Amino acid sequence: MMKARKRKMFIALGMLLVIVGVLVIWFNIPYSPVKKQFQNDIADLLTENQLSGDNELFTEKDFSHLPTAIQRYIENCGYIGTQKMSYLKMEYHNVDFSQGKDRPTLTIDYTQYNFINEPCRMALIDSSMFGIPFEGYDYYQNGTGGMKGVIAKAITLFDQTGADMDKACLATFLAESLFAPTILLQDYITFEEISDFEVRATITYEGQTASGIFTFNEQYEMISFTTNDRAVAGTDGSMEYVPWSAICNDYQLSASGIKYPMKFQAVWNYPDGDFVYFDGVIREVSYEYKQ
Repeated sequence: MMKARKRKMFIALGMLLVIVGVLVIWFNIPYSPVKKQFQNDIADLLTENQLSGDNELFTEKDFSHLPTAIQRYIENCGYIGTQKMSYLKMEYHNVDFSQGKDRPTLTIDYTQYNFINEPCRMALIDSSMFGIPFEGYDYYQNGTGGMKGVIAKAITLFDQTGADMDKACLATFLAESLFAPTILLQDYITFEEISDFEVRATITYEGQTASGIFTFNEQYEMISFTTNDRAVAGTDGSMEYVPWSAICNDYQLSASGIKYPMKFQAVWNYPDGDFVYFDGVIREVSYEYKQ
């Protein structure tokens, strides 16, 4: 009897070790379904957005119809005379990222693409929780936005979609539009001067509209974007509209001659105080140009 019990115990222990071994291998191999989907989607978008043209350069005339603050931002940041881009890629490493109040803060890598012909934004979160891979996929394409989180490469923690998410993603695309100035020249976006250092921007696409205010400092560096058109998801899946800000600072001249902010924060401006949920340093900004 004792021998039979020991045998069963050893078999169970052996099976447990096999399972643990398989999980360790699965967690550590480079492949993941979320990353593969992201890579495939980006590859498709790059193919769709391959442009042919005459390699146009930005001129002062391109922006002459826009508010003065934006014209001075474009000039002071060094875009005049550079080539018009067809998409933007930004990379962040070791970002402090929280999924919400009273939730753990993760250290993540964040890679995003913003396409220009039509508002489109794809972003990948790569991180881990207690040694277990955690990945997120933010997307906005063809007027549809969403946010998906997956742990252990296979278990979906959340998958948020709907009209509120569509609008939130469109507002995020608008917040980042000054980093890829070709966006500023598109028909889907308009601007209104509020003051010497404030500009209201409005973007309309696929029946959705979002707006917000860009604020510039005396050097005409864009230091913030604020909007009321982003909703935060509650733990029960409900959506609540809370003022949201993107904060930029520490502008530095890149090797390309363009001046970018190095630090970026995303903030929920709750009535009881600001909550910074994304706090990172921009490691690289790159563009794709007309061929």
